[in-house]
Amino acid sequence: MDLTLPIKVTDACAARLNAIAEAEGAKKNLRVAVLGGGCSGFSYEFTLEDETGEDDLVIEAGGAAVLIDPVSLPFLAGSVVDFKNELIGARFEVENPNATSSCGCGTSFSI
Repeated sequence: MDLTLPIKVTDACAARLNAIAEAEGAKKNLRVAVLGGGCSGFSYEFTLEDETGEDDLVIEAGGAAVLIDPVSLPFLAGSVVDFKNELIGARFEVENPNATSSCGCGTSFSI
């Protein structure tokens, strides 16, 4: 995997994080992590955090920040972090060019 490829954050993702910050009265960072498990081998975990870790990659976009830990970084190289608001629900998601397959819900993938 090519770690020189940037990870991008869409305007929709930044806007949603800014809306959450406004509603809560404090900036929230979105942590995107890759965990072992899930129906396709790996799964994405999204959490809102106040602080960054000293080893985190911090990607800032539109006044919002996405955090990625060094263990998850190789799995996410070249990915796009987005926010979708559709009839089936609203959610953060990762468009990952490294994934060779994924499950129907989009939270699990394999490489």
